[in-house]
Amino acid sequence: MPSTPATPATPSTPSGGPRTAADTVLIGARVRTLDPARPWAEAVAVKDGRIAAVGDAADVRHWRDATTEVVDLAGATLVPGLTDGHSHPVWGVEMATGLDLSAVRDLDGLRAALATAARTLPPGAWLTGWGLDHNAFGDRPVDRALIEDALAGAPAFLRLYDGHSALASGRALDAAGITGPRAFAQRASVVCDDTGRPTGHLVEHAAMNLVLPAMPRPSAADRRARLLGLLHEMAAAGLTGAHVMDMEDADAPELLAAIEADGPLPVRLRLAPWCMPGIDADGLDHLVALQRRAGRHWRIGGVKFFMDGTVEGGTAWLERPDCHGQGTDAFWPDPAAYTHAVHHLDRAGVRTATHAIGDAAVRHVLDTVELLGTDRPGARHRHRIEHIETVPDSQLPRFARLGVAASMQPTHTHYTRADHTDAWSRRVGAERAGRAWRCRDLRDAGAVLVLGSDWPIAHHDPRQVLATARLRRPAGHPDTAPITPDQALTGLHALEGLTSHAARAVGEESEAGRIAPGFRADLTALAVDPVTAPADEVATAPVLLTMTGGHLTHRAER
Repeated sequence: MPSTPATPATPSTPSGGPRTAADTVLIGARVRTLDPARPWAEAVAVKDGRIAAVGDAADVRHWRDATTEVVDLAGATLVPGLTDGHSHPVWGVEMATGLDLSAVRDLDGLRAALATAARTLPPGAWLTGWGLDHNAFGDRPVDRALIEDALAGAPAFLRLYDGHSALASGRALDAAGITGPRAFAQRASVVCDDTGRPTGHLVEHAAMNLVLPAMPRPSAADRRARLLGLLHEMAAAGLTGAHVMDMEDADAPELLAAIEADGPLPVRLRLAPWCMPGIDADGLDHLVALQRRAGRHWRIGGVKFFMDGTVEGGTAWLERPDCHGQGTDAFWPDPAAYTHAVHHLDRAGVRTATHAIGDAAVRHVLDTVELLGTDRPGARHRHRIEHIETVPDSQLPRFARLGVAASMQPTHTHYTRADHTDAWSRRVGAERAGRAWRCRDLRDAGAVLVLGSDWPIAHHDPRQVLATARLRRPAGHPDTAPITPDQALTGLHALEGLTSHAARAVGEESEAGRIAPGFRADLTALAVDPVTAPADEVATAPVLLTMTGGHLTHRAER
């Protein structure tokens, strides 16, 4: 669906300010505009949710009257509003429930955490957890037998960090009626041992969803409160927007509308509902019709596909099998059906984003777009690929040539190790691990490169994304060896990935991603310049102000 055109800039007086006084004027800043026409400024005027003027300190007196709020940023760096290019806030508030297991490093630590939590559960309650790293199991298969005696009989459902797999206890399987393997329309599995006994390892969404109806579900009021709280946390970290790669719950628009009944969302959300194998023409037309739904700070804009799953789960689609002989199948059992679905949506002008981790998955998405041709109106960057964890040299130039945006999450490298002893690297082997997360190569090849967090797979803090994109290791841990350090981005590349390139990836470059008259007043002020400051400092830099659509959604106390 074509993006809404930018509102024309407010007519200006000869001094360069708005004809009527601005609602808000930001002064005392180093304004890094990312606008080639004026790269630097000192002050910004905001009127009716748009940037009305950009100028120097001398211009400010022409922009304001007694009704104007003037905010002195006291030397902070003001940049276009940071946008998370891949996030799951709506789905994630339910996914990230219970125990946060992201700090668990081994099986003993997992068992201890579960035993402690089980002792405080009321009778009959479920024990849920999320963020569990595959590496915690070492070389052992993921199996409920490893944790059952720590649960004190409680039904348990533990999501692994990748969001594509979970471990369910025996009581949880019984509650869901899972007694053996199942057949699915997509690549998914209820993993069973040689005797046909379910191990509790559920791979991909269709398998995990078998358990969800048996689990307690939060009320609508609780979901609203948790989502609004999360969005305020995101705004406090500097985010003004997010590309939301799911709308799994059909009531998500109603949930967002209910929140906006009390005021605009703190973070601007652009949602892409999922398109799964087995969809027919009516289902595709329904996805097209959904593109018309929108609120003040949210809209449905695009469709999300999966071409594969995850390396650790054995469901990434690879050109050659992984070390366990897995990874040779697409998520869509008939890849041609995926191609047909993308082409159907493209004819309707709908943007698509496809999860493609393995090299074969990336190739097939690029092949699908190439079959469309490049002479269609508005064709460039209508389609994008998410994750791109391993890809050969031959595919890199195709992104720019075909106008396919690359969407990557630098903090995913935290789950791997430079010596390739982690579960991901061992699965794909040294050669493919050596070409992992090729952010710099894609950018140098001319691709639009949008960066994100994939929250709750990794933390939503955009400062962590900016820092890790440059460091290729966790910020604040200089003793940790970087992952493929030759793929580090410059500070400017990283900032563009959360601003101007994020806007280009969804066709909003005429109204977002720069600080210029007529553009949306989505702005982030940091205590340091995110381009030139040391990356470890950027990761913890105070966020002094966040503004979305002209609304101050976060302001640091002096």
